[in-house]
Amino acid sequence: MCPRCDKRCPPWQLSDTCLYAKVSHLFDNEGTVAFAMFMAIWATLFLELWKRHRAKHVSKWKVYDWCEEEEELIMEIVSDPFCKPKQFRHSYLRSTVVLILVTLMLMLIIGLAHALVVFRVVAAPLMSECQWEFLRDHANPVAVMFGAVLHYVTIQIMTRVNKWVSFKLCSLEKLNSFAATERSFTVKMFTFQFFTLFSSLFYVAFFLGRINGSPGNYVRIAGFRLEECHPSGCLTDLFIQMAVIMLLKQTLNNVFEFVVPWLKNCLRRNTTKKLERKCGHCYRKTCRDEQGRVEPCDICKLRDWLRNYHLASTDAFSLFNEFLEMVIQFSFTTIFVAAFPLAPFLALINNIFEIRLDAIKMVQLERRMIPRKTNDIGVWTKVLEAIGVLAVIANGLVIGVTSDFIPRLVYRYRYGPCATGVAHTHCMQGYINDTLSTAFVNLTDSGRVITQCSYRDYRNEEYTLTSQFWLVLAVRFAFVILFEHVVVVCKFIAAWFVPNNPIQVKNDRLHDKLARLKEEFREMKRSMSTDV
Repeated sequence: MCPRCDKRCPPWQLSDTCLYAKVSHLFDNEGTVAFAMFMAIWATLFLELWKRHRAKHVSKWKVYDWCEEEEELIMEIVSDPFCKPKQFRHSYLRSTVVLILVTLMLMLIIGLAHALVVFRVVAAPLMSECQWEFLRDHANPVAVMFGAVLHYVTIQIMTRVNKWVSFKLCSLEKLNSFAATERSFTVKMFTFQFFTLFSSLFYVAFFLGRINGSPGNYVRIAGFRLEECHPSGCLTDLFIQMAVIMLLKQTLNNVFEFVVPWLKNCLRRNTTKKLERKCGHCYRKTCRDEQGRVEPCDICKLRDWLRNYHLASTDAFSLFNEFLEMVIQFSFTTIFVAAFPLAPFLALINNIFEIRLDAIKMVQLERRMIPRKTNDIGVWTKVLEAIGVLAVIANGLVIGVTSDFIPRLVYRYRYGPCATGVAHTHCMQGYINDTLSTAFVNLTDSGRVITQCSYRDYRNEEYTLTSQFWLVLAVRFAFVILFEHVVVVCKFIAAWFVPNNPIQVKNDRLHDKLARLKEEFREMKRSMSTDV
């Protein structure tokens, strides 16, 4: 095989990547198509079942007709009976400025993804020159892993930057209600986070190894050759990237979410303990009633309130981070699930622990949050539905464009032994050699003079694309269109088959409406009889 870099990278044997090829075949096979279709339908069923679950609680709590903006108006009237409503305003200038700033922010995030690409392009050749044999032999996978770790660090930093920018943009919009501000903040924050997490993954999935050029005409950045796909397939790089990011994100986020409030409470505990030592067991005579029972003093009565006050503070957006974390996790388990089938399993394991950690955090480490009436999760429902549609497109492109499913299919039925009528031969025999092209070089390796080497591509001796490349490309796009249409139809059927509201909820609402209409009818009859 041809050297992977220009300096100190010797020719290598394709058999060196057998282990990676076997691992890659576990998730790059014919079953991946069925699994991706199953996950797309599962995402739809999950949302529909969640809507049914929500409808049961909404019916139980009698908040079907509740309106958040009306609730805000009521609170304003309670505070000031003579208040005036905030008029709806729309400024094209403000909207244009916000749109430009959002676009600039997204360009910055995409630029960071390009910086990660440059890091991998520079790191892989440098690692190939390392004296450590393991690092030299596995330079590309290690560079991808280091890039994934750096990507995680970027995610943690940009999360705080995105939150600050989203708040500033919402204040610039000057919306007329808190509900509208919350919706706007949610959409902006999720958009920024989505681009932060998935920009690099989209590059690895759909651009890596496709724009790097060919021998003698390589695409370069600062003199370094643009990185290529792993020899076992482009899906391996995407698998490594997603595995590292998801494992680090879930593990370290859970640790920080629990440890940071716990440490803050430990620092505040001295003040609380002094208060408890002073008033914890008050048995003064003034605190006893006639039967001799202990009646705590005023300070003792406030002890629990003060203890709650010394816990970590909460606000109206305290639950936002939990919602955002779950939605991002839902994105990881649906988008690119064809490349990383372990994502749902890792999410399940993570949630088993996170449920308990969040319960301890909310009950013991944070102040009690003020309850707010609601009848749904707001704009998050639309976000989840959009992710479900995007997952269909992304998985179709991963299977059709990134994986080797289509090239194997074309070879089996067009170029392989079975297509040419050769009997007693496996249909995929010769497939590896068929995916390799030959480059004419003049290299010396261990005293041997090498005049030609192989590389993954469909090119002839003049380094122009062969007819097989164009046939594979046409089949790839045809498969993507067919896959997306079939899965979208299945999603619509699944959504239609599972109604949003259970029958019991519909009947309860019908009885409530009937009872209310009867009461209104009786009131109308009483008023008519009184008038007469």
